[in-house]
Amino acid sequence: MKNSLYLFLVGLLFLGCKDDVKLLNKTSNSSKTPIVYYNGDILDMVGNSPSYKDALVEKDGKIIFVGDSKKAMEVAGIGHQMIDLKGKTLLPGLIDGHAHFANFGIQAIGAQILPPPDAGANNIPALIAILKEWNTEENRALTGWIFGSGFDDSVLEEKRFPTKEDLDKVSTEYPIMVIHISGHFASLNSKGLEMLAITSETKDPEGGIIRRLPNSQEPNGVLEELAAIPNYSKALTPASEEALLKLMTAGQDMALSYGYTTAQEGRAMEQHDLLAAFAEKDFWKIDVISYIDYAFSQHMDSKWNSKTYNNHYRIGGLKLTLDGSPQGRTAWRTEPYLLPPDGADKDYLGYPALPKDEDVTAIYEKAFKNNWQILTHANGDAAMDQMLRTMKPIADKYGNNDRRNVLIHGQYIREDQLDAYKELNVINSLFPLHTFYWGDWHKEIIGDSLGNKISPVKTALNKGLNITIHTDAPVALPNLMRVVWTAVNRTSRSGKVIGPNERLSAYEALKAITIWSAFQHFEEDLKGTLEVGKLADLVILNKNPLKVKPDDIKNIIVLETIKEGKSLFKLNQ
Repeated sequence: MKNSLYLFLVGLLFLGCKDDVKLLNKTSNSSKTPIVYYNGDILDMVGNSPSYKDALVEKDGKIIFVGDSKKAMEVAGIGHQMIDLKGKTLLPGLIDGHAHFANFGIQAIGAQILPPPDAGANNIPALIAILKEWNTEENRALTGWIFGSGFDDSVLEEKRFPTKEDLDKVSTEYPIMVIHISGHFASLNSKGLEMLAITSETKDPEGGIIRRLPNSQEPNGVLEELAAIPNYSKALTPASEEALLKLMTAGQDMALSYGYTTAQEGRAMEQHDLLAAFAEKDFWKIDVISYIDYAFSQHMDSKWNSKTYNNHYRIGGLKLTLDGSPQGRTAWRTEPYLLPPDGADKDYLGYPALPKDEDVTAIYEKAFKNNWQILTHANGDAAMDQMLRTMKPIADKYGNNDRRNVLIHGQYIREDQLDAYKELNVINSLFPLHTFYWGDWHKEIIGDSLGNKISPVKTALNKGLNITIHTDAPVALPNLMRVVWTAVNRTSRSGKVIGPNERLSAYEALKAITIWSAFQHFEEDLKGTLEVGKLADLVILNKNPLKVKPDDIKNIIVLETIKEGKSLFKLNQ
């Protein structure tokens, strides 16, 4: 029923049957009046070391000058507008290396069950209390479910997943689904399991596990990987067109508040239809680029599969997922976890999403044959071994020039695998955010020496690989300044430094979310630096990440986000 409603809502958006719903959220065209930005740290992000300019001139959504103030006045001409930065910092608009933009609204509006410092779910009673408070008629009307994302068993005091017994304390009348911070697990109450028709008779799907009560086949409410992910739409599909609009607006507004001018939907399934429908209505203010899950590759034949945006939306390529999450211990490894999950034996390695190499090979062959960029999620070294041994013959067969294929996450990558990725010209979009959120947990489950090597961004950079960094939001909040802070400091929740040799400089970290990310998306000619001819995608920060103490980077906030010369977000001060 929910999937039918979802498709119905998408159909309404495409056909425009609901004229009374105000979907047009598009900004007006940029003013033809030139705008001069001056009196601040204008950091152009060009070159291998920081360089500052006195002024920047924007006109018709493009940068027409960057340089000294006197020349800027000449270029701007008579009647231009002046924007005094008052000592603040102007950067190119921010571009996340990997995220799930279609779910930003769920994070923005759903129950706030992230652990500190992002929210207050530090134990299961606190999580239950947050869900109870969120459980209002207005909130349930969004999808018909009680929902939230971001609980983290590694931080919860009980060090376990909430079960149906826990969630039944919130409600037995309404279904509940809460999604793990990794995005790879969900916990449901009894009513939620009933809605999904998951019983003691339900078999585990390939690539997923339905956790059971001790000495029983009765589900305990926790779903792993492909037992969970395909069911997310049941709980998260908006129940009305009004709810759909509310979610999409909240997600886009949240992205803007963190300085995004380009957002990635990093695993689009049904979400592509939704994002495309909103693009048809000219709703998107920022650029949204989708990577289509391989199981939905029929979308690659649509008009949206293009190097250029149509109403700020396009398909960038394909997405393949080879394993799970390290913090959830479903990443596929070659060595056993020191601390296996509940019910697993001491030799537990995690597991693959696609156990047969021939299935992975077929997906890569389709992508290479059609010249589709492909992003591959792999966290465990066994998953990366599978990626490398299946991709290399296909690259040899079809050629590998400027494909810009991407490894996503790569938490437990080995140094020999970095060398292999360099040979294959695979961009490494790594995830140093883990060093804060789960750095202590990694050391506990894989050991101190390996734990210090998670997300080895500096080693990758030194080896000559192209890199980016990312939030994976809504795994964490889409706070790109916190991403920069983690890459620069690599400090865990307990204050330990997780691999000091893997720290990036603040400038390198900023490049990873500007020009290097633009390159990853084939957009370096239009975005990522402040240069003449590029889009006037800009962000103004309250402080300069290069001039504050490294630990203070996490406190930097976005004051204004500007897309193609149009101010879309401005913080009330």
